[in-house]
Amino acid sequence: MARSRRRSPVKGLTTAKSEKKDKTLAHRLERRTVAGIVRCTPDPEVLPHTRELSNPWAMDKDGKMRFDPQEKPELMRK
Repeated sequence: MARSRRRSPVKGLTTAKSEKKDKTLAHRLERRTVAGIVRCTPDPEVLPHTRELSNPWAMDKDGKMRFDPQEKPELMRK
């Protein structure tokens, strides 16, 4: 693992290392909302979709972008 490399030249578009905090908050909101619906309605027909409760475009990382591995070989390291 010490010399692991990326297989494809794709990297996130931000300086943030991870979206862990954003994802944790989004999933917590989803679990609390679904639990409230299930608690009020014993047989819920429709539960909210994940995208209705959180916006992935508002998180720290804003998508990914390809880069040239010959110009920036240091980005190929994991």
